[in-house]
Amino acid sequence: MPYVNIKVTREGGPDGTGPSAEEKARLIGGVTSLLQEVLGKSPATTFVVIDEVALADWGIGGLPVEQYRAQT
Repeated sequence: MPYVNIKVTREGGPDGTGPSAEEKARLIGGVTSLLQEVLGKSPATTFVVIDEVALADWGIGGLPVEQYRAQT
């Protein structure tokens, strides 16, 4: 019974939203298919959860992501 947790930042849309419902559905379907193809896992018992995280709550390399991106 696979459990996959995808975490994404809330950004990209004009109002700071994360992925659309359609994009989330594609992620869920794609991950489920991949687990079935690679590991033979049943889609009926595969769980995929998508968590949206505020950009201010995401960090890389010891910095908030916006500061990290400003360096590169």
